[in-house]
Amino acid sequence: MQLSKTEEEIDLLRLNNDLVSRTLAEVAKIIRPGITTLELDKRAEEFIRDNGAEPGFLGYNGYPNTLCISVNDAVVHGIPSGYQLKEGDIVSVDCGTFMHGYYGDSAYTFPVGEVAPEVQRLMEVTKRSLELGIEKALDGLRVGDVSYAVQQCAEANGFSVVRELVGHGLGRKMHERPEVPNYGYKNRGPKLVEGMVICIEPMVNMGAKEIYQERDGWTIRTRDGKPSAHFELAVVVRKGKAETLSTFKYIDEVLKVK
Repeated sequence: MQLSKTEEEIDLLRLNNDLVSRTLAEVAKIIRPGITTLELDKRAEEFIRDNGAEPGFLGYNGYPNTLCISVNDAVVHGIPSGYQLKEGDIVSVDCGTFMHGYYGDSAYTFPVGEVAPEVQRLMEVTKRSLELGIEKALDGLRVGDVSYAVQQCAEANGFSVVRELVGHGLGRKMHERPEVPNYGYKNRGPKLVEGMVICIEPMVNMGAKEIYQERDGWTIRTRDGKPSAHFELAVVVRKGKAETLSTFKYIDEVLKVK
């Protein structure tokens, strides 16, 4: 199976990932204490459909909503509900789109109002670990080089990385090869080739790395109940410097205005 994408395919993936990025910025506009996670979900679905796409997660393996919204000790795959966000919460919002036969996928962890300094640091380190992972998404390197960069950044700052959940290839399917773990060794794993599109998504815990799945069959939580942060971008493996398809720039514009 050819894992590299043509430039035409990358153009369609770029369209999807730009829409995902703009959808997360729409969510950023309304995140505040008192809003429910279901209200965030409804806004995202409206925006995606208004822009000619379908929610990528809705119905995916039976998933019931547009967004995965994971608050505090929820790592990923939290189901939107009537839960009202509170001052000091952190909330991972993971979003997917499907348009022109391809998927988009990105995630961002938002603070709700003022958060504790150590929680703010967890978010900053997780985002930084993503940036360092992206720097290794280069033609000729290996998946393990990405994984190692993420793990080193998280653990050097006293945090832990989730082992059971991974990043992935992206294309006509939401989850394609190769898997991209957030821990590993340099120069190990599948070789990265020009034109491969992968989602790098560090899931970093404040406490221990152990997790469990709730009875709802979806929500993943930290076993020790401490907060977890999650950031994800889709990138194209290139020579010299990776190309990011999804972006946090729209979110940054919103959060600076607020």
